Amino acid sequence: MLKRKLGNSDMQITPIGVGTWAIGGPDGNYNWGPQDDRDSVEAIRKALDLGVNWIDTAPAYGRGHSEEVVGQALQGLSPKPYVFTKCSLAWGADRVIHNSLKADSLRKECEDSLRRLKVEALDLWQIHWPNPDPDIEEGWAEMARLQKAGKVRWIGVSNFSVEQMGRARALAPVTSLQPPYSAVRPDIETEILPFCGRENIGVIVYSPMQAGLLSGKMSRERIGALASGDWRRNNDQFQEPRLTRNLTLQELFTQIGTRHGHSAGVAAVAWTLRRPEVTGAIVGVRTPAQVEGLAAAGDFRLSKAEEREIGSFLSA
Repeated sequence: MLKRKLGNSDMQITPIGVGTWAIGGPDGNYNWGPQDDRDSVEAIRKALDLGVNWIDTAPAYGRGHSEEVVGQALQGLSPKPYVFTKCSLAWGADRVIHNSLKADSLRKECEDSLRRLKVEALDLWQIHWPNPDPDIEEGWAEMARLQKAGKVRWIGVSNFSVEQMGRARALAPVTSLQPPYSAVRPDIETEILPFCGRENIGVIVYSPMQAGLLSGKMSRERIGALASGDWRRNNDQFQEPRLTRNLTLQELFTQIGTRHGHSAGVAAVAWTLRRPEVTGAIVGVRTPAQVEGLAAAGDFRLSKAEEREIGSFLSA
């Protein structure tokens, strides 16, 4: 896979990375239902075997469980992939997840992530959500201090607006942004992507398949059978009036992918990678079989005609 430099960092990353939200399991405020840890470890290692060189995780995924599983998957590997994780969603003895950008909270979160991942330094540490907004400066300043201390190599943000990135950049450089981006949710094209391109802020997008809606395997029946705790059951993109349009878009990606021997999901990821500002896309996987089906997204690119075909649908 052709690698690209991530923002102002020294990291050359593959076009796709391993997403580990679902492997956090059923614990936490937002989850994807039950998950077998053995499948998770095998899926991660399969992706690495196929050339993917970075993993994105977060403490909030299963209240630390996703990071622990990633730590298991990394044991014995040499060289190790880049490991990206996040902060600002914390919990105490009551295990209720809350937003925090206070310096003392971030210091603890950093140490907890290092312990769970079993690494000496985090390759990329990102503010998960810019909440509470008034504390962005305090949190970002502390992240910069931990970077200087060698706990983290590079620092970035997730779900930030242009205005919020500007406030952070006034204190310390922003290596990357992690925003949601898919053909279902293309809104970052208007302001955020151009800003990141101008300011050399790397962009690693999440949910390029819109949480499975554009995978080629989603149907009304499958949605109806989602686990009771699966957050997608209550998401408006999985409900009418948007569901019909989204499933029709999935069919278009299926048709395009089939022309090249690929799945709709591969075509959907390629749609996000067509933008020059996008350094990489996070591809969530739960089993080795899923990895094998999506690995082609690292190299496959849409033709200009196919981009126009999708654009015509989106503008209709």
